[in-house]
Amino acid sequence: NPVRKQARNGMLSPAQFERQQILKAEGV
Repeated sequence: NPVRKQARNGMLSPAQFERQQILKAEGV
């Protein structure tokens, strides 16, 4: 998962990470 990898690298802020998770959940 690219999102998970970026989260580990600290490239995404908590807000952005949460937002992506929500969008991904809705996409699925």
